[in-house]
Amino acid sequence: MNKFVLCINNSDNPASLIVGKVYRRLPDPEAEAHNMIRVIDEDTSEPDGYLYPEAMFAPIELPEIAERILLAVNA
Repeated sequence: MNKFVLCINNSDNPASLIVGKVYRRLPDPEAEAHNMIRVIDEDTSEPDGYLYPEAMFAPIELPEIAERILLAVNA
């Protein structure tokens, strides 16, 4: 599982997601079984993230230094 995803569609959630922004993906096997993923979105009040359709995101690989920085910021 990729730790980060890139938002490619926010048509149903423009207030919560920004197209082109990298989001932290949280593990959620039950959601993934239904083609959903859990991400930390713009509403950071929910530390467990929110569920979105997987098709709204593209998985990405980041350099290790970028992952460390994003994980520290989103901690």
